[in-house]
Amino acid sequence: MKIHNILIVLCALVALSFTFPQKEKLPEGFVYVKEIIPDLNVELRYFSTHNFVGDTITGYKSNRLIMTKQSAEALQKVQAELQEQNLCLLVYDGYRPQRAVNHFSRWAKDLNDTLQKQEFYPNVDKRYLFRDGYIASRSGHSRGSTLDLTIIDGNTNAPLDMGSPYDFFGKESWVAHPDLTKTQLANRQLLQQVMLKHNFRNYPKEWWHFTLRWEPYPKTFFDFEVE
Repeated sequence: MKIHNILIVLCALVALSFTFPQKEKLPEGFVYVKEIIPDLNVELRYFSTHNFVGDTITGYKSNRLIMTKQSAEALQKVQAELQEQNLCLLVYDGYRPQRAVNHFSRWAKDLNDTLQKQEFYPNVDKRYLFRDGYIASRSGHSRGSTLDLTIIDGNTNAPLDMGSPYDFFGKESWVAHPDLTKTQLANRQLLQQVMLKHNFRNYPKEWWHFTLRWEPYPKTFFDFEVE
């Protein structure tokens, strides 16, 4: 009789596990950023087809921004400061699985696939993407403390004019590009200054790309999926 009762309890527990979905478990030290910044705008371009490949990238299964806890907490301070000026952040990418980086590498080697050339790399020969540093076999994004982002207007949600689109391959995206209007330069400087203030350092060839100083996993490249 006792064994029978135990079996009933076990069956009930199994049924409950199917009834209530289990919360996803991230590696230690990682968080879903919206749990820390609920009002953050997120548009993961690699979960969409609006990117330089023109397809959803391997490893991106949802539009959920994942980062290390330290970087998310630092980003919360950036968002709060910008909101004082009626501005907000829009994040295009955060943690990126190594399998996604591998997808980029395979795409870059296929010289016949130029579907998105006109929008993202009109003046760059695809065969030189590795040589010129636009594509690499490893990415700081896979360490969990690097992100791509811009600033948007708090009323309209329209991105501020930064002088080039996100993920544009060319000198126009360099932070110090000389041919910018006063407005574009001011917008870039605002992004650079507020991010640096909260310990994010910039990659000089991409105005949107920042990495947390003293990141917790400086030598570890993760490969769990974004889901």
